[in-house]
Amino acid sequence: MHFLYGTGVAMVTPFTASGDVDFKALEFLIDDLISNGVNYLVALGTTGETPVLSKSEKKDIILCTYEKTSGRVPVVVGIGGNDTRSVLEDLSSYPLDKASAILSASPYYNKPSQEGLLAHYRLLSTHTPRPIILYNVPGRTGRNMSVSTTVELAQSCDNIIAIKEASGDMQQCMDILRLVPDNFIVVSGDDNLVIPQIACGMKGVISVAANAYPLAFSKLVNHCLNGEFKEAKIINDKLMDAYQMMFEENNPAGIKCFLKNMGKMSEQLRLPLTPVSPILQERISSWVTANASLLKP
Repeated sequence: MHFLYGTGVAMVTPFTASGDVDFKALEFLIDDLISNGVNYLVALGTTGETPVLSKSEKKDIILCTYEKTSGRVPVVVGIGGNDTRSVLEDLSSYPLDKASAILSASPYYNKPSQEGLLAHYRLLSTHTPRPIILYNVPGRTGRNMSVSTTVELAQSCDNIIAIKEASGDMQQCMDILRLVPDNFIVVSGDDNLVIPQIACGMKGVISVAANAYPLAFSKLVNHCLNGEFKEAKIINDKLMDAYQMMFEENNPAGIKCFLKNMGKMSEQLRLPLTPVSPILQERISSWVTANASLLKP
């Protein structure tokens, strides 16, 4: 079984009241996720507020994740950006010796053409010995990576091994699954679409919701991978309102509010992000209390 099968977690970055990275809370989160059955961790994904982290903080988070994980589960490191040269520098300077793969979001804001996306990823693939996972998230980047671009990269670059597909477009997802090579892995980037996407052939998910509900969400994904969709639906139905609230105003503000109400960390964010509104905070608090059974085996 490939290490990308199952539940990966795009980990949040906890902060102290003074705005520093809270490494104690990060270590607690890592232990909580692993002990509750997730298959791998993703450090420095978008949910980790990477745009507002310094390079030295990013390196420290990577090293902390390696140390606390201690080989118990694979670690994927997020390295992306809208300046290809800067991404290449990061690939050569960040501590990646223990990374199982690199998750690289497509360039944001610049809105490159499909040819630009191809050139960007092809260059990255020649400058790192680590496997690369493409990340298509047009809601954040402003540019969708087309099916043909994904398929071309999957066919032509040996160390581009997978894609986290978060377009939310089921037709696009099915076309990718139909056209990529058999050994190319497609995982979901949309928690609320995991059941239909795995039913169509995806091998798992890199999840936001699993930060707060690793046990329940891992069970959901495992049921799907085993073809037990009735059992998966029972869990998914319980989590649907949570998905909505997590992304209603901002990610990761939503998931951090869930984690705060569980007593796992503060909801501190770095500007320009701010905590969710008081009305949403109250709804999340009430929901967490009413659904405490989701935290139990």
